Amino acid sequence: MTLLARLASDVQLMFRRPPRQQYAALCYRVKKKTSELEVLLLTSRDTGRWVIPKGWPMDGRTAYEVAAREAFEEAGVRGTVENEILGTYSYPKALKNGLSVTCKVQVYALEVVNIAKNFKEKGERKTEWVSCDEAAKRVYEPELREILLLFKRRMAEQLSARMPKQIPAE
Repeated sequence: MTLLARLASDVQLMFRRPPRQQYAALCYRVKKKTSELEVLLLTSRDTGRWVIPKGWPMDGRTAYEVAAREAFEEAGVRGTVENEILGTYSYPKALKNGLSVTCKVQVYALEVVNIAKNFKEKGERKTEWVSCDEAAKRVYEPELREILLLFKRRMAEQLSARMPKQIPAE
């Protein structure tokens, strides 16, 4: 590497901002009759891409509490949120001034218990319940796709462990 290239690389590193932190909820439900796992996707307000609810840190709230609050504000869902991180992903966020910043998102699983009729961002986004496979096809971020597919596997293991074992007939 030439001295000039190395200097340019060092200058770029000095001016690169650290990623901005956000917290997200992977909202899910298991249909009672069919035991099908569904996750909730919603469209972003600015680009209309399929995303999961996420937001910025809030004073006095833990990361998973922020994720649960964003799920309610953006999609009107409430439920039980896990306090362990499910996974993380990064994405470029376009700011109003035209610049782009990298956001790092911690994802928490939230089992949806009820859906409100009225919530803060109602009418500003489309929401849709889909399979994990369909969600993975729709989202833009490769790391989020991986989180969705790993979550599908984890839930399949949990659901099969809950099912009563079939005893073969003699």
